[in-house]
Amino acid sequence: MEPNTQILSTEDLRSQEYFLNMGPQHPATHGVLRLLLTMDGEIVKNIEPDLGYIHRGIEKMVEYDTYRQIIHVTDRLDYLSSHINNEAVALAIEKALEVEVSDRIKVIRTMMDELTRIASHLLWWGVMGMDIGALTTFMYAFRDREMINEIMEKTTGARLTMSYNIPGGVMFDLHPDFVKDVKAFIPHMRKVLPEYDRLLTGNIIFQRRMKGVGYLSAEDAVSHGASGPVARGSGVRCDIRKKAPYSAYDRVKFDEIIETGGDNLARYQVRMREMYESLNILEQLVDNIPEGPYQMPMRTLIKLPKGEFYQRVETARGEFGVFIVSDGKKNPYRVKFRSPGLSNLNALIQAGRGVKLADLVAIMSTFDFVIPDIDR
Repeated sequence: MEPNTQILSTEDLRSQEYFLNMGPQHPATHGVLRLLLTMDGEIVKNIEPDLGYIHRGIEKMVEYDTYRQIIHVTDRLDYLSSHINNEAVALAIEKALEVEVSDRIKVIRTMMDELTRIASHLLWWGVMGMDIGALTTFMYAFRDREMINEIMEKTTGARLTMSYNIPGGVMFDLHPDFVKDVKAFIPHMRKVLPEYDRLLTGNIIFQRRMKGVGYLSAEDAVSHGASGPVARGSGVRCDIRKKAPYSAYDRVKFDEIIETGGDNLARYQVRMREMYESLNILEQLVDNIPEGPYQMPMRTLIKLPKGEFYQRVETARGEFGVFIVSDGKKNPYRVKFRSPGLSNLNALIQAGRGVKLADLVAIMSTFDFVIPDIDR
């Protein structure tokens, strides 16, 4: 019997598009997000985000809250940048009332901001490794993040959703151990960051998963309104701490971290290098915390003058903005939050087209989504 020598034609080899659900994941895995993927074999042809699984109507809810109550709600947006979100609301209220806070308040807020940024980046780094199969990173990152949580807990009484910022200042003065603990944390973190590079950054498997994958050009980053490390990894200068300094950022020296690769590795390197800059900021302030009040005199029931007020800050994920429309009453007429995650999610659609399904997981990790920040 002759062997079967049939040759498949081009028509026989033609692929067919199909749809694949990626998620919705459990809330513990970056948040509840569903991506509807159009696939051609292993290649992602298109991405359609499907939101709404964790929507709570926060922007409508705060129309019935007093201005002090709004701050507590912003904890539940990007919960890894809760202190910075709180500060944005406090700054917007202070701007509307023309209240100038003390230098002590400005420095305390800035130091808490940078501790928050490092804690967020540490969690991102630990989970980033796990997402691509390096389970050990999670243990190292959470070991070091625990030091920050303990510093936060001593002063604020909370470890994650702190609600420490209030209009006119901060809720409590610094714990007596604050300076000592921060001064112990800085050299520890400087020591372990190179260990992180040896463990993950320089790994050849990791490098091949990162280099040239998930490319996002500077033009596309700007077009989609991306901000934070996502945009800076594409060479876009957008750090609000530099563009529109607030609190004590005008009195410290630090570099805006820019990478021009536009790929997974570039976004990864931005966050890794930003942790060094946060340590530099803390080092400049820890021995120079001014004396003075930690709260300015404010009425218990706050009423803003009629008008529109906007304040933006730089969270661990990018530009967070608070837009308040006031009609002079105790509750805002309208509040809109500009969260970095929603615009960055649009940029993911661009960066994720044409990659393999397994690479999309790595790309999402370098975008560092916190879904409640997107799905409010």
